This record gives sequence, structure tokens and C-alpha cells, in this order.
Amino acid sequence: MTINHVLDIVLTLAHLVVILFNVFGWIWRSTRKLHLIVIGLTALSWFFLGIWFGWGYCFLTDWHWNVKSKLGEDHLPNSFIKYFGDKITGMDLNAQLVDNVTLFTFLGAILISVYMNFFRKKVN
Repeated sequence: MTINHVLDIVLTLAHLVVILFNVFGWIWRSTRKLHLIVIGLTALSWFFLGIWFGWGYCFLTDWHWNVKSKLGEDHLPNSFIKYFGDKITGMDLNAQLVDNVTLFTFLGAILISVYMNFFRKKVN
């Protein structure tokens, strides 16, 4: 196993952890502040860096696709979520649908996180 194979596995796991944390990290009181930070950094990557690199730009995906190209994978989609969804379903999911579901899920998680961090009454 080469270093690029190891990096591919590590970056896949990192992607999955970040995605799951962005969607569900607001649930636990102990992770809510960290969730707000991580989801804010994700938003900065998508929308601020996206000004220069394209809407929805993810530096983690960029790094990951560089590793995958060294491993001989090409024709990679713009989205890790589409890539992973294709892999686990064996289908070629509609990229626009995946992007829309991803965006609405992300925006929902942001709204919930802001509510949980700033507006929800603290219960002892």
C-alpha cells in the first residue's frame, strides 16, 4: 500500500467525519460551539473561496482529488458527496440533485446550529 492509498483512506474518513459533523454536530450540547465553527469554516470554503475557485469549493475535496488523480482516478465529479453516493449505490446520481440536497441540508444545519447556540433557552 502506497502513501497515496493511505492518504485516500484518510481523506475519505476526514470527509465523512466533517460531513456527518456538519449535519449532526448541533445535537449534542458539548459539541455545539465546535459545530458552529466547523460549519462556519465549511461555509467560508464554499462561498468565500468559491469566489475564486468556483461555488461550493472545498479544499478537502481539492486535496483528495489530487491524491485520487495520482492513483489513476479521473473524471471525478465536483462533489465528494456525489462521488461517495455513486460508490455506495453503484448508480450515477444526478449531480444537480445531489448538490441541491447537500445545499439545503447544509443551510438547515446552519439554521439549527445558530438557533441552538444563540436562541434556545438553556435548560439545566
